[in-house]
Amino acid sequence: MATSSSCVVISDEEQGYDLDLFCIPKHYSSDLERVYIPHGLIQDRTERLAREIMNEMGGHHIVALCVLKGGYKFFADLLDYIKALNRNSDRSIPMTVDFIRLKSYCNDQSTGEIKVIGGDDLSTLTGKNVLIVEDIIDTGKTMKTLLELLKQYNPKMVKVASLLVKRTPRSVGYRPDFVGFEVPDKFVVGYALDYNEYFRDLNHICVISDTGKEKYKA
Repeated sequence: MATSSSCVVISDEEQGYDLDLFCIPKHYSSDLERVYIPHGLIQDRTERLAREIMNEMGGHHIVALCVLKGGYKFFADLLDYIKALNRNSDRSIPMTVDFIRLKSYCNDQSTGEIKVIGGDDLSTLTGKNVLIVEDIIDTGKTMKTLLELLKQYNPKMVKVASLLVKRTPRSVGYRPDFVGFEVPDKFVVGYALDYNEYFRDLNHICVISDTGKEKYKA
């Protein structure tokens, strides 16, 4: 692993860690290849991101917008660290939360139209500092479309925090404001990232095995 000024970069050569070194639920023991990012490392990185977010956005009411389902663990832990900073600082700010799901009606070749499901009326974001919290940015198409949609409601500021950004040739070049880890173009699961709804209950981020893909394929 290497670090850059903006995130922890996991190289293409990174092999991860043997499953036997960590507590892995037995029902997933044959479905995973390696532990890629241990839970403790995720927590430490999330704590640091909370500090960076408060430094940049902490002057005004923040609306934290969680993109479900994959973002819920990162969202909950990130907000816990932000709340801790609020409790222990003279400069604390109010924060409200909302949850949305993004439904895409396009194939991979489309520029992509998305439908926002759930959440309050987006007009409540007008004049607010909005923090969008996502689990992983893959091509970036969906997030770019969401940001264009939010612009219509004239928020004061919109920033995006993503736990992971995938290095992929399919990327449109979008980069979030706050990034936990940059990862190779591998299919990873755990810490609420799923494969057909499985593996959300896994603490670590792991690489799924071919056995796991076959076992849980739709």
